[in-house]
Amino acid sequence: MRIVLIGVSHWHTPFYSTPVLEMTDATIVGVSDPDAARAAPLAEKAKCPVFTDYREMCAKLKPDFAFVLGRHCEMADEARFLIDSRIPFSIEKPCALNAAEAHDIARRAAAAGVFAAVPLVVRYCPIINAIREIAAGEQIQYLSFKFVGGMIDRYYQQNVTWVIDRAQSGGGPLLNLGIHFVDLCRVLLNNAELTVTGAMMSNRANGLTIEDHGVMLMQGGGASCMVESGYLYPAPNSVFDMHYSIRTDKHYFAARDNSTLEIVTNDRQRTTREMKLTNVFFYPEFVHDTLRRVREGLPPIADLSDNAAAVALIEAAYHMSPLPQPAR
Repeated sequence: MRIVLIGVSHWHTPFYSTPVLEMTDATIVGVSDPDAARAAPLAEKAKCPVFTDYREMCAKLKPDFAFVLGRHCEMADEARFLIDSRIPFSIEKPCALNAAEAHDIARRAAAAGVFAAVPLVVRYCPIINAIREIAAGEQIQYLSFKFVGGMIDRYYQQNVTWVIDRAQSGGGPLLNLGIHFVDLCRVLLNNAELTVTGAMMSNRANGLTIEDHGVMLMQGGGASCMVESGYLYPAPNSVFDMHYSIRTDKHYFAARDNSTLEIVTNDRQRTTREMKLTNVFFYPEFVHDTLRRVREGLPPIADLSDNAAAVALIEAAYHMSPLPQPAR
């Protein structure tokens, strides 16, 4: 497969490029970014050309598939171009600046029949099958996901400060990190319709236009849900302050680190299972599985409509708890 990557100054680029570079049945034939210098190191590794305009790249190279990154404010236009060009693609969440854009590109892809995957990679997490296996036939009553990432200095170090500017990113950690767990609530509740019932956003730590800490509450499918995220933890990249709690009729599931799931029964019997529990572990599987699905004519594990549903819930939470405007 002839693969291109769009917007490669995004910090997630290695999550996609590294697995492809290791494949024998796929090759990176082009990379693009408005800043050619940011794209040059990957182009050198892949031995492919650099483009500053992804449209020119796609027209010239005619790729079989595109991995799309870039600023959130550019993603909807990138998606529309690829849909109109009938190029199958994967696009980084949240795929758009707001819910209206997210729903628009979802409708366009569906109408055109274009394969459009979204790396909501926590869908590959073994916790899903563990809950379905151990608590088969039980109703989920309560879900809570806390996932607090590193402080905003990492975005300065990586020269991607657009992600902490609401005009370019659309939101803060709830949109960037918490979206995985809003989606996971939907998956575990079998796509039940969820309603946002409460929210608390704060920009107290950094005084930015985005929240640096946010909590949202949802109800639906007979369950109560809470998702908490932030840019507050003094930790390296991909290290999180995390805690998951899921209550079913007869079981309580809890994760307090990135590799151990605790299962407790109502008669207080405790067991544990070792498994990967954070998003960063699952990108290689996403890349391989997504390209397999394209080849075999199968739908993606998560598509633009799944992304739009999660973005709409997060947007509702933002409206419920607006941030104070930073002093000028």
